[in-house]
Amino acid sequence: MLKRLLILCALGALIPLGAQAAGPVGTAWGVRAGFSTSPDQLVLGGQMSIGEVAPSLSFDPNLELGFGDNTTIIGFNLDMHYHFDLSNSSWRPYIGAGAGINYISYDAPPTAPDNSETDVAGAFILGAGVPTRSGNRFFTELKLGLGSSAPDLKLLVGWNFGK
Repeated sequence: MLKRLLILCALGALIPLGAQAAGPVGTAWGVRAGFSTSPDQLVLGGQMSIGEVAPSLSFDPNLELGFGDNTTIIGFNLDMHYHFDLSNSSWRPYIGAGAGINYISYDAPPTAPDNSETDVAGAFILGAGVPTRSGNRFFTELKLGLGSSAPDLKLLVGWNFGK
């Protein structure tokens, strides 16, 4: 099952290359960190942001690793964000949704059988980003999980490098 997840992640990593070949779009990559509830975990990860696939719409695939609560989750998500422009502000709020695959491993005694599963999940996303003086972008994001294998809530902050 882990082999399938790794193959899917590798194929997902090729998606930005195809989008980049289609024309000039803003592409950034970055890191993210935060926490989730149900399960209560520390979440670390990375993302790409491919901007303006349509007016005000970005494609943001990401990989997240959750640790804690006797569970480890590896999630590969394909998120879309619709960005709003605020007058007289450099903050740019967004809403979005995403679908992904979660590999979940539950801690079990060494003598117990493998206790893991792979499942699809979704998320409703609220966030906002702001450019930094160095030309990068700071963001904060709230993800509400949809599906039995998704954490109920994630609160993340991150940093994108690039345009």
